[in-house]
Amino acid sequence: MATQIAYKDVEIGTELPAAVFPVTRDTLVRYAGASGDFNPIHWNEKFALEVGLPDVIAHGMFTMAEAVRVVTDWVGDPGAVVEYGVRFTRPVVVPNDDKGAVIEVSAKIGDKLDDNRVRVDLTATSEGKKVLGMSRAVVQLA
Repeated sequence: MATQIAYKDVEIGTELPAAVFPVTRDTLVRYAGASGDFNPIHWNEKFALEVGLPDVIAHGMFTMAEAVRVVTDWVGDPGAVVEYGVRFTRPVVVPNDDKGAVIEVSAKIGDKLDDNRVRVDLTATSEGKKVLGMSRAVVQLA
């Protein structure tokens, strides 16, 4: 499915629809099964505490994937994302309760590039603290 968003119709500073992604311990176990990453810091509270973490934490790649969903939902075609990178600044702590944690993501057009591409700057937070830094995607538009 090709993107229907035209480069000429996008302005620097335009905000993409923000999203909130819930994360529970169940989510982490399912992600571990899908990714093959069974590091105990993602499911074993005792182990996470022993290695100095505040609690079980979400996988970095899971956090990164949830954040870019704001971009893929906006553009309508995951293949339109031609580049994506982040810096992990803080883990998403996932308590063992009915609520878990949430990852809140906002994004805006940061720059218009050559060849109908735009740079999208993302902000991802959990508990009001930034969990990804320098989070940017380059998207190919029509």
